[in-house]
Amino acid sequence: MSPDIPHGGNLTAARARFPEARSPWLDLSTGISPFPYPVPALPAEAFTRLPEPADLERLQALAARRYGARDPAQVVAAPGTQILLPLIAKLVPQGRARVLGPTYAEHARAAALAGHALAEEGAADLLTIVNPNNPDGRFRPRAELLAARPAQGLLVVDEAFMEAAPADESLAGAVDERLVVLRSFGKFHGLAGLRLGFAITAAPLARRLRDALGPWAVSGPALAVGLAALADEAWASAMRARLAAAAAALDGVLTAGGCRVLGGTSLFRLAEVPPGTFERLGRAGILVRGFDYWPDRLRFGLPPDAAGLERLAEALA
Repeated sequence: MSPDIPHGGNLTAARARFPEARSPWLDLSTGISPFPYPVPALPAEAFTRLPEPADLERLQALAARRYGARDPAQVVAAPGTQILLPLIAKLVPQGRARVLGPTYAEHARAAALAGHALAEEGAADLLTIVNPNNPDGRFRPRAELLAARPAQGLLVVDEAFMEAAPADESLAGAVDERLVVLRSFGKFHGLAGLRLGFAITAAPLARRLRDALGPWAVSGPALAVGLAALADEAWASAMRARLAAAAAALDGVLTAGGCRVLGGTSLFRLAEVPPGTFERLGRAGILVRGFDYWPDRLRFGLPPDAAGLERLAEALA
């Protein structure tokens, strides 16, 4: 029985599918860090006033520094990278779009919404590559990606999980009018509900994206938290080490439970699993990410603590 929950994090669908499951649920279905950035106390003005343009400029400058962009004018802040996908797809005239996969399905959906014809191979006017890839963690070297830029089109590189990868492999510092890089804030900082993400591209394309988003695209609370978190390099460095250790511990539990780890990043692991594992975990109140096209594979997010690891180990045993 293949999983029929198309995205991670949908506990409502999981409860409907497994009504007798153990409670509370342990949600391992996303690649979101279970160790969130400590949200500072927010001033009332973050909620009561319209966001200040100067704060948005400061946020984009901090994002440029964190992600390695050459100029803050190349950085576009948005309420999550998801909302940027169809806007980016409209930066090029309607033509052929190709998404290297299997990968995050929303890229293909956004390209189709923008009027592009989806192609499985060959040249494309809009080429999208997720690096490191979701869900298998495949990593493509910087030189390979730069060589893949369409001559007359646009290469979109989704670096949603690059924060936990080698910083010098990011393409954020190499953007031009044929390259857009996406960076997620919520996954690494464990604050997906905040809805904050960035596009990095040549300044003229960045202006077009900002115009499409309109004023006040990023909320006051998201600005306040983003300003604090992106300035906190000590926390980011310590979190990279913590995530690597947590991923190694998860690998140990998966292997002991009869699964074969195939890849992933320090935010998620992809494993080959025995038949029926998705259903067995669901009945135990543990939600993981399954795939119709890979019935023998599951993606596991990081448990938040030792108790979560032990609960997963018991369910796999």
